[in-house]
Amino acid sequence: MSTAPLPSALKRDDDAAESDARLLALGYKPEFRREMSLFGVLGISFCAIGILTGMSSAFQTGLFSGGPLGLFWGWNIVSIFMLLIALSLAEICSAYPTMGGLYFWVCRMKPDVPFLGFGTGWLYTIALVFTGTSGNLSVALYLASLAEVGQGRILTRLEIAAIAWGVNIASGVINTIGTKGIGRMSSFNVWWTLGGTFVLVITLLVKAPVKNSAEFVFTDLENFTGWENKGFVVLLGFLQAVYTLEGCETAAQVAEEAVRAEWLAPLAVVGSIVGSWLIGLAYMLALLFAVQSIPAVQSTALALPIAQLYHDAVGKRLTLLCLAVIGIAQFMAAVTAFTASSRLFYALARDNAFPAKSRFMRLNRFQAPYWGVWLSVLVGCIISCAYIGSAIAFNAILSSAAIAVMLGYLQPILIRVFWPSALSTRGPFHLGRFSWGINLLAALFTVFVCVLFVLPTAHPVNKLNMNYAVVAVGGLMLLVVLMWFGWGHGRFTGPVFTAGSEAVGDERAEKDGEEAKASLG
Repeated sequence: MSTAPLPSALKRDDDAAESDARLLALGYKPEFRREMSLFGVLGISFCAIGILTGMSSAFQTGLFSGGPLGLFWGWNIVSIFMLLIALSLAEICSAYPTMGGLYFWVCRMKPDVPFLGFGTGWLYTIALVFTGTSGNLSVALYLASLAEVGQGRILTRLEIAAIAWGVNIASGVINTIGTKGIGRMSSFNVWWTLGGTFVLVITLLVKAPVKNSAEFVFTDLENFTGWENKGFVVLLGFLQAVYTLEGCETAAQVAEEAVRAEWLAPLAVVGSIVGSWLIGLAYMLALLFAVQSIPAVQSTALALPIAQLYHDAVGKRLTLLCLAVIGIAQFMAAVTAFTASSRLFYALARDNAFPAKSRFMRLNRFQAPYWGVWLSVLVGCIISCAYIGSAIAFNAILSSAAIAVMLGYLQPILIRVFWPSALSTRGPFHLGRFSWGINLLAALFTVFVCVLFVLPTAHPVNKLNMNYAVVAVGGLMLLVVLMWFGWGHGRFTGPVFTAGSEAVGDERAEKDGEEAKASLG
């Protein structure tokens, strides 16, 4: 990987002015105040990944499909490939540090096929709304688990859904206060995650009555799926790591709110994966050394299986503490998903890819695109209603979000594989001669994961354990196609530049690219 030298220290106003100049070169007039530092932007991606929450909520997926062996080796293998994806996205992000992220990158690199950009934008926006909805329901489930462990009271699905509605609304209120509040919260989340991981790891290792052996942690194979092929069972366990590590690209959604975004956003994309890999590994090992009975976790009546693991390992009081730590982290992660989705609604509306353009481009006095925020909240509340009637239907909807995110990653990476020259200019963060190879590996892994996501996870397959994610993803794609022919086909041609002509923007961008190459000798 090659990078240009970091710029010398400048005054914040100079940094902001330089970032605004780069945005103008891309064709957009600066609309947001640049109030985010590296720590804030890194926190956005780190918060969106939600390593504590993702690991805790999806831990049982790997525990029941492959067990400790699949969890440990799957985590490290998947982390390597997710890092390759992050490097691929970071390179494009450095060249195009603007709101819209994946959507804008596809539009810019393949302007001759506007449907690709339109489809990427819509699919990814829906995925982020669903991800925020999933996070808010997880907060409700953590609260339900606290009630179950602390008071012995089992909450109904209606009560859990009602709590999820409240959490959705709270996420909307926080996002409405704007950039400063979100930036500070995401920065705080970094420290909360680091401190929380330390507390959880120490608690598990000190208080667990029985510590498992290294042989168990690194080689034990568990299979509660019904499938006989051990290799396939272990691969199914890999999905736990993919669920957990999605979200690194979220930093791109606030690129227009950060100083020196051409550096900060790509560094945050890559840094969030590296940090999550290491922190997640430490947390996972503590869980595996401390788990007392995998069958007990599998058969638990608690709202979240991880609550049973903690209860068996550390007792009632410390379980309440640990669940509270994870639940607070989960809430912050869910908030940032709505931050990203609201910015995408803004970007799509700005480019005539979304109805009610004037409304979705409005900013309040806190610099928040509040129409996008509250549409995310509304959709989240509606989807939460599905949980009342059928947890299976709800899970299918949320599984489709994970697949949609990976499909969103796939579009710009495939363009870089088949049309390497599509990235006509490059930013200060780039991969040099390794670029094509990294993009190829990232694309192959993404395709593999998307196929794995829709395969049945239990055998024999019946209507209760069938993987309905493929149906939900098909529904999302159908919705995108209908929106294209119903709205986008006659209105969307690509990014609508708000600061001069596209030609001017391209000329400036090419000049920046030539200067970056010159600095590398």
